Amino acid sequence: MSMAKKLFGAVRPDIDNKDHYPAFTRSLEERYLQTLLTNTMSNTYYADQNELLSDAAQLHHEIAGSNPTFMAKAIVFARNEGVMRLQPLFGLAILSMYRSDLFTRIFAQVVRIPSDLSDFLTILNGLGRGEGGRAVKRQVNRFLSGITEYWAVKYNGRGRGYSLGDAIATAHPKPEDLKQQALFRYLRGMEANLALLPQVEALERLKLASNEEEQITWIERGKLPYETVTGAIKPSKAVWEALLYQMPTFALLRHLNALQRAGVLEDQRNLDYVVSRLTDKQALKKAKILPFRFATAFHQVEHPELRDALREAVDLTFDNLPELGNRTAIFLDISGSMNGQYLEIGSVFALALYRKTKGSSLFWLFDTEVVDAKPSRKDSILTQAAHIHAHGGTDTGAPVRQLIRERKKVDHIIIITDEQQNSGSQFYEQLKLYRSKVNRDVLAFIVDIAPYRHAMVPDGDPQTYYIYGWSDTVLSYIAQTVQGYSSLVERVDELHGDS
Repeated sequence: MSMAKKLFGAVRPDIDNKDHYPAFTRSLEERYLQTLLTNTMSNTYYADQNELLSDAAQLHHEIAGSNPTFMAKAIVFARNEGVMRLQPLFGLAILSMYRSDLFTRIFAQVVRIPSDLSDFLTILNGLGRGEGGRAVKRQVNRFLSGITEYWAVKYNGRGRGYSLGDAIATAHPKPEDLKQQALFRYLRGMEANLALLPQVEALERLKLASNEEEQITWIERGKLPYETVTGAIKPSKAVWEALLYQMPTFALLRHLNALQRAGVLEDQRNLDYVVSRLTDKQALKKAKILPFRFATAFHQVEHPELRDALREAVDLTFDNLPELGNRTAIFLDISGSMNGQYLEIGSVFALALYRKTKGSSLFWLFDTEVVDAKPSRKDSILTQAAHIHAHGGTDTGAPVRQLIRERKKVDHIIIITDEQQNSGSQFYEQLKLYRSKVNRDVLAFIVDIAPYRHAMVPDGDPQTYYIYGWSDTVLSYIAQTVQGYSSLVERVDELHGDS
């Protein structure tokens, strides 16, 4: 090796992370995917909502100016594969300012339900764009032309940001027939012929119902969604029971506590129904529920049969994940900054991966120290995840140093982290050392579940892959990449523009 290569060839950190520790900057496209797939703009350990909003806005504008085609693909990917909403809608609003053609092409894939439209219009207004111009107005009109009675009673939400009525008043869509005219008038709060709108009429009759029996009659006749009913009346036990049998899977998961408090689940028939819904593999797949939601519900409910159902639901969610092989090291960051939602996500991911490594892989927890978690392949993912707690500082190099000390040869290193190291040696330094001393061909996968723009590994390492997000598809990407697929950024870039 030449002297110049020795002195100048090594890639050095070029930025500090949130804990003022040396880190690397990844490509703009990768940072953009990270923001879309992890940033809900809720307060985090290292950044509040205002800082995250400012960072996200800067990134949306930057990618729109330099690579709008990738931006459009990434927005669609994040909304549909990553199961995220707010950041893709934010990106869509900014894309409309730069490329109306791309905006038009992806609008319907991002704005899928009325609450998406409401948030999109709220963001536009917050950006000072008013109605957004002709291209935006055309898409909003097209969306409004497909409004159904069901959407009208479920999503109108007058008084909470942009309602459907507000959107109609802003975009002025032309009704196609008398029924749609009545629907538009109703949504705007105007007098309408409810005889043309039986589901809407059922809602209005529900509001006036004088007894429980009458309430249930109108709920069942109108097939009224639970959000509409709970917004119109205070449900009794009998009303909750009527709602139970038409709740979507995600709604059922979110309302387990309410159903239990109302006494609905004291009836074994109702309990059996809930358990069967929560353990229906096809229904779970269709619902696209983020895995940590099950962990959250698991912490909130005490009923033993419900907890068993939630355990089974998570195991079923990851049942189709391909096997990874037994020479895999899984490292889970349990430092203090991971506390809360990040650790719920990370624990479920790590244990699901371990389940797919035939039980002879390594599963270590780390902060500034390393602990062998000794997980079970038989105990449920949720049961084991509930016993993992956050504490201490962060040394991402610690588990790799341990591999080197023990001369353990693995083919894959998977680390799940928020990447905010504050002590010890860098992960990348130890990874290079491991490759030189133990296994030069080891593949590294960094699963980043936080929106911070600092990386542990620089661009250009062909054996290291970054994967971002909270949906169960994150783990599928690892398995697919092991089998020779491309990086997450490359995968998004390869998508068709209208996919």
